[in-house]
Amino acid sequence: MSQEIFKNIPQIKYEGPGSKNALSFKYYDANKVIDGKPMKEYLKYAMAWWHNLSATGQDMFGQGTADKSFGSKTLGTMEHAHAKVDAGFEFMTKLGVEYFCFHDADLIPEGDTLSESNKRLDEIAEHIVAKQKAKGIKCLWGTANLFSNPRFLNGAGSSNSADVYAYAAAQIKKALDLTVKFGGVGYVFWGGREGYETLLNTDIKFEQENIANLMHLAITYGRSIGFKGDFYIEPKPKEPTKHQYDFDAATTIGFIRQYGLEKDFKLNIEANHATLAGHTFQHDLRISAINGMLGSVDANTGDSLLGWDTDQFPWSVYDTTLAMYEILKAGGLTGGLNFDSKVRRPSYTHEDLFYGFILGMDAFALGSIKAKALIADGRLDGFVKDRYASFGSGIGAKIRDHSATLEELAAYALSKEKVDLPGSGRQEFLESIVNQVLFQ
Repeated sequence: MSQEIFKNIPQIKYEGPGSKNALSFKYYDANKVIDGKPMKEYLKYAMAWWHNLSATGQDMFGQGTADKSFGSKTLGTMEHAHAKVDAGFEFMTKLGVEYFCFHDADLIPEGDTLSESNKRLDEIAEHIVAKQKAKGIKCLWGTANLFSNPRFLNGAGSSNSADVYAYAAAQIKKALDLTVKFGGVGYVFWGGREGYETLLNTDIKFEQENIANLMHLAITYGRSIGFKGDFYIEPKPKEPTKHQYDFDAATTIGFIRQYGLEKDFKLNIEANHATLAGHTFQHDLRISAINGMLGSVDANTGDSLLGWDTDQFPWSVYDTTLAMYEILKAGGLTGGLNFDSKVRRPSYTHEDLFYGFILGMDAFALGSIKAKALIADGRLDGFVKDRYASFGSGIGAKIRDHSATLEELAAYALSKEKVDLPGSGRQEFLESIVNQVLFQ
């Protein structure tokens, strides 16, 4: 029986918007039924193993500030790996978080050989499965870390080394084995170094074909061992690689279709990655949704004054409302909301980990409530419908049903001689509706 690690933290409960208790939910009421479903089914929250149990706040300018030993005597050992399992499941249980996400390298210290790493993964997997059975906690998705080790300096699927490519395949195989063992509903490819720095030494077509082949191999193997979930690609435009192949949702969807992956793949959209690509979070959600590829979400936010991936906990209710507006209108997620978020370096205590999750879980809960209110209000949808009303009859209807020819359209335009301005977009009016619904 493991000892309690977060000794000063009680079970986090819903106390409502008026509560001043910092260790309580103000808006996330897990069992509140909305449209026939409890809130926890709309908002399948997940803990990111890497940030919450591993990140100490170390950055390029300074050492870590947070103690993530969790009672272990020595970091980077299997003893520490087991301590992280105990800490993670206690943490999720106290918050009511029912899912976790992992990279293979998050779970164990890498061995000197691949076989040693696999042996350690098998050992830790037994501990995790036992905890899952005891706590009722599930796996949202798994993945392999194909970017941290120096062997992946030129990428994994995009590597110029066949040996590195084969090693990446071995890691993917093992990570898929673990994902199935943990009952995961998704498997993610994040191409952290799948890209290039200069065209002077790069064959893009060659590299993209190899990446796609690796994904096809993963599909074949995953289905053969009973993996029934979705495969995801997580777009990101840059950092660490200058030109990453999965730049944004649209680019990634093009890649998926070009290489015949669309039957098995959807997208895992991260908020901070969308903004680094020069988009809003809701833009990449909408692009994914209209292409039938909205799968899962990494819930975080960036800092508009910083140009890199800060992975902050989401707190802006404007952002979470507009994100949930897209998600709910798309019919929800096949995956969930993984908090790929880390507390700031000065927030170094165990309590701060809970405050971060409470912030994010409440922000998305309130965003969900307000998004439902926006949909029920109907004025946004009504305005969009009316804005395109000219395509509902006459020449507009012929355009939409593809029966109009170019000659017919030209003749129609000549008959009009002069074209009036389109109807006003009324952005400011629509933004005032959002404000009204948010604060009523």
